Amino acid sequence: MTGATPGTLPEPEVQAMFDRIARVYDRLNSVMTAGLHHEWRRRAAQLAALEPGGRALDVATGTGDLALELAHRVAPGGAVIGVDFSDAMLELAVDKLARRARRTSSPVEVAVSFSHANAMELPFVDDEFDAATVGFGARNFADLRRGLAEMVRVVKPGGRIVVLEITTPTKPPLSTFFDVWFDRVVPVLGRAAGDSAAYSYLPSSVRRFPGPEALAALMSDVGLARIEYRLTAGGIIALHVGEVRR
Repeated sequence: MTGATPGTLPEPEVQAMFDRIARVYDRLNSVMTAGLHHEWRRRAAQLAALEPGGRALDVATGTGDLALELAHRVAPGGAVIGVDFSDAMLELAVDKLARRARRTSSPVEVAVSFSHANAMELPFVDDEFDAATVGFGARNFADLRRGLAEMVRVVKPGGRIVVLEITTPTKPPLSTFFDVWFDRVVPVLGRAAGDSAAYSYLPSSVRRFPGPEALAALMSDVGLARIEYRLTAGGIIALHVGEVRR
């Protein structure tokens, strides 16, 4: 049995879409979340429970914000790798890393790198990392079960997997606001940014993604224990964490 979700776009189409919207991605994220996405990524990085000198992997890293949050937790002496299948996103992540390095006069205390990789087949050996995260990318996995299983495979026993994702509220008034915002406002923002198709895809990708309890059950199925999740932003954002067991 796979974790593929009905209605998922073919992987090459998703990859091409993120290449197209890379230049507006950060700006629209800030507009759509009132800048709160940075705080949500900080919470995800905290849940990874990393220590100085640790190694972390950020899957579907996009422009690298969550990977850079993880870097604060493994300094000094640690390493963070961010991977994505969109080269345009990775170019921006590399640029962002370089800009941050220029803004600080202190020596580099953690190795951060970005590379092209598909979440369905991570190019790392078993038990290579102390934690792995995915922020707002799991709903774009071609096969959710396989993507989560790959993250479990590359993390050491006892290490953590963290999933930060948008979820669909089920009770008014928040469910009503969610419908209006994602069905009407977000596509308008997409048209203004020059890619209405991509930002029409966003609401549908959120709705077909498993709810918090279903995602927790799937995480258990792929080998995670002590799974917890918490909802924030009134129930629109879900943070899941589980511990690798083998």
